[in-house]
Amino acid sequence: MALDSDKTWRCSICGFLHYGGAAPETCPICDAKAEDFKEIETAVRPERRDPGQDRFIIIGAGIAGVSAAASIREHAPNAEITLLSKETEIPYMRLNLTRMLAGEFPEKNLPLHSMSWYEEHKIDLRTGAVAERINLTEKRVLLEGGEALPFDRLIVATGSHPWVPPVPGTSLKQVFTVRSIEDVRQILAAVNAGTQVVCIGGGILGLETAGALAKQNAQVTVLEAFDYLMPMQLNPEGSNVLSDHLKMLNIDVVTNAISDCIIGDGKVTGVHLKRGLLIPAEVVVITAGDRANSELLEQAGLTVKKGVLVDNFLRTTHPDIYAVGDVAEHDGVRYGAWAPAMYMGKIAGMNAAGVPTEFGGIPRSHLLKVLGKPMLSIGMVKPTDGSYRMIEDHADGGYRMFMFRDGRLVGCLLIGKLKLMKPVRKAVQARMDMKDFLTLETSAAEVAEYLSAR
Repeated sequence: MALDSDKTWRCSICGFLHYGGAAPETCPICDAKAEDFKEIETAVRPERRDPGQDRFIIIGAGIAGVSAAASIREHAPNAEITLLSKETEIPYMRLNLTRMLAGEFPEKNLPLHSMSWYEEHKIDLRTGAVAERINLTEKRVLLEGGEALPFDRLIVATGSHPWVPPVPGTSLKQVFTVRSIEDVRQILAAVNAGTQVVCIGGGILGLETAGALAKQNAQVTVLEAFDYLMPMQLNPEGSNVLSDHLKMLNIDVVTNAISDCIIGDGKVTGVHLKRGLLIPAEVVVITAGDRANSELLEQAGLTVKKGVLVDNFLRTTHPDIYAVGDVAEHDGVRYGAWAPAMYMGKIAGMNAAGVPTEFGGIPRSHLLKVLGKPMLSIGMVKPTDGSYRMIEDHADGGYRMFMFRDGRLVGCLLIGKLKLMKPVRKAVQARMDMKDFLTLETSAAEVAEYLSAR
């Protein structure tokens, strides 16, 4: 029989696992309350370790890397922490790049922290520092220029890079991607009122980029290879709602649009589609997805699939090397989103600092900004067999859909109003059992009211 002290509790917001007789008052990762925890089957509890004056190196200074550094400092006050950023900028909120592109967010507000914050937390932030190789035998990170940095624990948070389709013309002038602050600066310099812009890719980044440039009064066209927008995050009905909204913003959408070349003489003049259509363009922004920056880890001999494989403690196949954020693949999922990257950074920092903490995984969720009609997509949004049930409506000029399987809430789409965002996240994470509530006549409004009361 398990003792009370052997209980395991999962945070329904971020997936953090807590061991003890009762749930914690607050989640150390996302600040959720005790009532947001649910008891689950007991997991094996590792032993704590005193980090002492261990040397920690973090490669990558996005939100995952910075969160890891802060977490290490909190739990290892005497440790030596080096944070490496290949960019020359102080670490910034990549999440707000499209808002900067829209003119809604000033560049001066992008940094995650001031330089003095790193100094106060005794974090050696090195900008413009490019890691070339990880030497597992000697436990050193080799930098461009020849410097070798020894480590006791290493956290890799190298993120991802934009995927550029292998079609002619991607090297022409005025063809961009959106990943860094410098990318945004260059796009803003190239776009004026009336500029013809084509965004290749109709996912979240493509639509946020299109919405941002429409606010700069550009003439924007979005090309989506699938037969409706955001096929990974929306069902067809939700996509229709969003497409109608884009028309009101004067953004043209072309679906079933597979680009076979970008044309121009030195400078882009258009995008040609496989079906023979030519879309005029003075600027092209490729927003067709991303790939993990896993080369360092693969070259070091660690196991890499979509990203480098990590266990529930975010360890790679080397016990002293952790991976977090866009570069990591946990339980078959590479999240590629801000919130999981932040949570993973905090948890990896705790583990590296000797505080055993499991990442239990969280339902994939996506939040759409900039367009003036916010959207949340979480969990399963399209049924794969007859065991799923959708309850939907078009309240308040938007759209909401609740997905159930065997009476449990497993997914949700909200377009327009997001006041249900927090209870929905909790309910989907916990796979809330609503069998006793649901009937054949239950409406989306009744589901919304039920969740709001929880």
